[in-house]
Amino acid sequence: MNARAIAIQVLSRVRATDAYLNVVLDTVLSESPPADPRDTGLITELAYGTTRRQLALDYAITRFADRKLDALEDKVLAALRVGAYQLFYTRVPARAAVAETVQALKDVGLSRAAGFANAILRKLSSLPSQPLPPEDDLAGFLSVRESHPRWLVERWLRQFGRERAEAMLVANNQTPPVVIRANSAKVTRDALVEQLRETGLEVRPTAVSPVGIVLPPVGRLEDVYGYAEGLWQVQDEAAQLVGVYGDIPETARVLDACAAPGGKACHLAEKHEEVVATDLHANKLRKIESEAKRLGLSERLSARAHDASQPYPEEWGEFHAFLVDAPCSGLGTLRRHPELRYRRTQEDIGRLAVLQRRILENCQEAVPPGGLLVYAVCTSEPQEGQDQVEMFLRSHPEWTAEPPVLHEAVKLPLTQAYLRTLPGPEAWDGFFAARLRKMY
Repeated sequence: MNARAIAIQVLSRVRATDAYLNVVLDTVLSESPPADPRDTGLITELAYGTTRRQLALDYAITRFADRKLDALEDKVLAALRVGAYQLFYTRVPARAAVAETVQALKDVGLSRAAGFANAILRKLSSLPSQPLPPEDDLAGFLSVRESHPRWLVERWLRQFGRERAEAMLVANNQTPPVVIRANSAKVTRDALVEQLRETGLEVRPTAVSPVGIVLPPVGRLEDVYGYAEGLWQVQDEAAQLVGVYGDIPETARVLDACAAPGGKACHLAEKHEEVVATDLHANKLRKIESEAKRLGLSERLSARAHDASQPYPEEWGEFHAFLVDAPCSGLGTLRRHPELRYRRTQEDIGRLAVLQRRILENCQEAVPPGGLLVYAVCTSEPQEGQDQVEMFLRSHPEWTAEPPVLHEAVKLPLTQAYLRTLPGPEAWDGFFAARLRKMY
């Protein structure tokens, strides 16, 4: 089966099951690895690129389809999108894009739809340029051009202004760099940079995080030097900054309240002798334990199933610090999870804010006087971030926001006392974090 046929299968399965794109793609590639390694890159490009540009592609396809797109079979719609993506966003010659995509549709068992797909793709290929709505409706124009739902574009224009909102939309359609965090329990960032360069990789230190390294495109990460030795873990620079900003004393016993997939818990365990990583979903704990073992952190990190909105068992003992990496809308990570933008609604933000508040209230009860609580979310939404924390502080006078005092060489992106990163030219995911101290 050719690369386009596999991409069609991946996209149709994502649409049919509401599964995450990265999970489906990894599963398909591991079950049926392409004979030519170059095809893995093409499949990934088609799957992610098509998903990132879905609204723009649908806007163009709708001009020539004689039926509503929602009524099309999953694989037929996926094939149309894959074909249109190649026409408008890649250097694949138009004739090849059409012919190969139609053949791929036949390969996945839908020869009867080949004529329909061929007619639409040929009409699209004859257009002088990609169709877009008029620019006088700015939100509608950006919504289609950058493939984000209109409600989200309007929200970001209101919150951040046109320049930053447009930068965020553009950034969400770019492939994020692969960033790793040096495992400081085994190696320094500088030493690891040198070792990676000795293997021929053109790596560079991250601009702000003191423990991050940006890798070039490398194919299978498991084949990169240092993976098997546990010298590093994949983690976006903005996520690393949460750990740096938290600056929890090394002597503290720490509980990570919503730990999966475990990157921040492992970061903590590099310096803390006891970290308990908890998550509501017991099936996600195996991944945390597996990563802790690979990194040589198993003796410092244990994983347990627990609902962070419910009281913690007394027999677990006292923790000096909590990390609450709360469930959130994930709107700061849309470049990594492009399908999420089409599934989220405005109502989700309010619903998740209620859950975050419940978790925050439960965890703060367990923090002793003098202890720390680091609250973090991977979203740019103030309702889940700064507004959430300031409402908490107004109702809890015993708590205060206390930004860390770090080495002068570390320049964190702070807004007032809080860490805040936004998608944009900085190439970060969107994060918010607050470092809170319980005074009495």
